[in-house]
Amino acid sequence: MTTVLAADTGWPEAAIAIAGIAFITIVLSVTIWQAFATGRPGLMGRRDKEYRKLVDELTTVQQDTTAELQKANEALAQLRAQIAELERGISEVDRVLKAVE
Repeated sequence: MTTVLAADTGWPEAAIAIAGIAFITIVLSVTIWQAFATGRPGLMGRRDKEYRKLVDELTTVQQDTTAELQKANEALAQLRAQIAELERGISEVDRVLKAVE
């Protein structure tokens, strides 16, 4: 059947058919490309919302961690002060013991 059509069709008609097929292929390709390009911002917007949510959660965690570290630093400062006081007391006791001997 194709040999019959090929025999009846001349080169000008074949060239027009090939150009028509190429045109339709190009138009369909561009249409599909644009359909995907249109959907991309919606997907990126959703992903951006998820990233913002993660950033907010991480900021909260970091603030909590900073507060806990400040409390730990204050507790360490109190311990250092108590240790210094104990050292002074032990030195005093040591000095008194040496004076008694």
